[in-house]
Amino acid sequence: MALLLLSSARYPRVALRRVYPEAPVVAVAAVILSEGKILLVRRASEPGRGKWSIPGGAVNLGERLREAVVREVHEETGLVVEVLDLLDVVEVIKRDEEGRVKYHYVIVDYLARPLSGQVRAASDALEARWVELKDVLSLNITNTLRHLLEKHWEKLAELAELG
Repeated sequence: MALLLLSSARYPRVALRRVYPEAPVVAVAAVILSEGKILLVRRASEPGRGKWSIPGGAVNLGERLREAVVREVHEETGLVVEVLDLLDVVEVIKRDEEGRVKYHYVIVDYLARPLSGQVRAASDALEARWVELKDVLSLNITNTLRHLLEKHWEKLAELAELG
């Protein structure tokens, strides 16, 4: 399967309000496994600034979900990936002290494998690095990643062993 790195110019970014949005923000993320390790990024933006998570971000207008995964992973980590399969769909809804919705994301999580490139933090990532899957839960990770790993641990551990 040929993969195409798509430029953001093809899919213009619409000015979405991510804080106190008028509608949920659709986002994608990738669980990338290689040689028993998972690729993590330390978030540079809220929600979850400074915590470790998987690479991902908002889908641009007109962009297909799998295209968004490839673009976001490349923008954040420098890697070109192949999207393999849908893993999960999760919702992140955070309210402020008055009960108003401060963040609302619908995140489509995919499994992916690296094809080329060198890991480097870029764009929305403070750091990017491979971490042994068995060590991830001991890191300062986002609650969203913690729940995803707990829900899919057996499958991911099996895939990590195969990889």
